[in-house]
Amino acid sequence: MSNSGPRRAAALTTLWRGLRYFEHVTTGILILGWVRLVSRAEARPAWLPALVQWWYRRACRALGVRVEVTGTIAERCLLVCNHITWLDVLVLGAQGQLGFLSKSEVRHWPVIGWMSAVVGTLFIARGANQVGAVTTEIGARIARGGSLVIFPEGTTTDGDGVARFYPPLFAIALQPGLGVQPVALCYRCTDAPPPDRSIAYVGDQTLAANLWGVLRHPGLAARVQFLTPIHPGPEAGPRSLSGQARLAILSALGLPETAGRRGRPRAARPG
Repeated sequence: MSNSGPRRAAALTTLWRGLRYFEHVTTGILILGWVRLVSRAEARPAWLPALVQWWYRRACRALGVRVEVTGTIAERCLLVCNHITWLDVLVLGAQGQLGFLSKSEVRHWPVIGWMSAVVGTLFIARGANQVGAVTTEIGARIARGGSLVIFPEGTTTDGDGVARFYPPLFAIALQPGLGVQPVALCYRCTDAPPPDRSIAYVGDQTLAANLWGVLRHPGLAARVQFLTPIHPGPEAGPRSLSGQARLAILSALGLPETAGRRGRPRAARPG
């Protein structure tokens, strides 16, 4: 029996997703270009976070990613999540009006870096002594009621583990009245258990190649678990707090403590 029918259907689905995503990115560029023209970077419109959340949600739909969520976003907490792929930002951003802390290399990516900067992403250079500066800014943002996500592994993994967290970033949550909310994220094919390693953005793979894999995926589901917040005691330090958060995520994903102690670094360039 010929299987040309299913192949043709899959090709049409890939084409349709690609066209929808291209249109969606173009729409985002036009909207943010207008925002940049009519407002100063330090005085973004009050409605921009809601618009960005809408854009993330629509991006997930355009790519055919079904999102399953348990738990809710806690107030006055730094959200810390394991990192698998660039899709993580879209999936998490669709769940609330969230900001992100990203590595400085992303700021120089074509289109993506510009869009990230306009919507208020914070950037930090790896290996540079910038933790103190961003800690103050992030803490103030969370204290005002904003929510911000960090990926403390500093790299992506294939979903089989969680790399060690970078402790200095957790000093943000040691400020009075703040805490940490671990977020566990995994991907799976809609008819199979997690994890689905095929969409992990690791090694020397380019962004274009990874996007092509997502567009061709037969049915991708992302599972997001917003876990119980951790409010550090007076004796807590960044290292102990990072360890608690990592263990909570590993437990939620059903992984042992030793899974993924070392991340698999990937190239910084997007394409």
